[in-house]
Amino acid sequence: MFSSDYLREISDRAISGLGSSAEAQRLYDPVKYILSQGGKRLRPVLCLMACNLFSDMIDEAIMPAIGIEVFHNFTLVHDDIIDKAEIRRGVPTIHAKWGLEQAVLSGDVMTFIASECIAQAPPKQLLKILRLFNKTATEVCIGQQLDIDFEKKSIVQEEEYIRMIELKTAVLIATSLKIGSIIGEAPDSDQNLLYEFGRCLGIAFQIQDDILDTYGETKRFGKKTGGDIVANKKTWLLVKTLELAGGQDLKELKRLLSEKEIVAEEKIEAVKSIYDSLGVRLLAENLSYEYINKAFESLDSVNVKKDRKTELRQLATSLIGRAK
Repeated sequence: MFSSDYLREISDRAISGLGSSAEAQRLYDPVKYILSQGGKRLRPVLCLMACNLFSDMIDEAIMPAIGIEVFHNFTLVHDDIIDKAEIRRGVPTIHAKWGLEQAVLSGDVMTFIASECIAQAPPKQLLKILRLFNKTATEVCIGQQLDIDFEKKSIVQEEEYIRMIELKTAVLIATSLKIGSIIGEAPDSDQNLLYEFGRCLGIAFQIQDDILDTYGETKRFGKKTGGDIVANKKTWLLVKTLELAGGQDLKELKRLLSEKEIVAEEKIEAVKSIYDSLGVRLLAENLSYEYINKAFESLDSVNVKKDRKTELRQLATSLIGRAK
């Protein structure tokens, strides 16, 4: 079995080899910029790991795996525009560096680069993979739309929020695993178990991301913390706090959410204080662990030898400590 570090190196090399156009260098410079920032390469690594569970011949999975990573980074470009985020992975976002128009256009071209990579899947599996990828890409957009819609709602139910992050974040992780398993010629039952593994992992990952935006360290997290609070973004922490808060806590929270002129740092600290008084950070951490456990249950049921699943298990386990 290949290690996650080795598969990450393979992914980085493949990404660095993606072409550009001398005719429109400015179009591709932002693409190279965001892809060169690295990140965890979680999705291509998971895709290649899933293939490797069933086959040591992973070459045919490399370009589809890279297509998923390019698409993921495209969503980050447009998410940063929507969220007005200035920092991503510790460096300026594309729209902060090149301007809004360039960020939109360069983000658009990334979708076509991703599609070209996906199209290099093995011919006998291409139609199934392409349909799965397109379905997932649509679901990601639906998740983003729900996220936008939630900002206009005063109350969002917890189950509504979980469904949104399932679509916006989790399904792409799940599809990464399923595409890898398809190329590895896994049985349908194992393909579906790996999809469920990724879905639960993705939900846990996003809940922890919500925690990190409020409680993480900027240097470690890669972007300024507290941005979700300043933007009144419906994170799991806020959704749960609005459900649990009463009396003076609820009155103060509503004031903080409606106040237009409040200093950002003061708002962040005041909202965090309410979160702390209700213990929502611990509730969020516990919920993320529940989804991690569900992910492990699905992984354990995949019909391959236990030792072949070690790398996947270790990678999932590494996510548990993100919010601490």
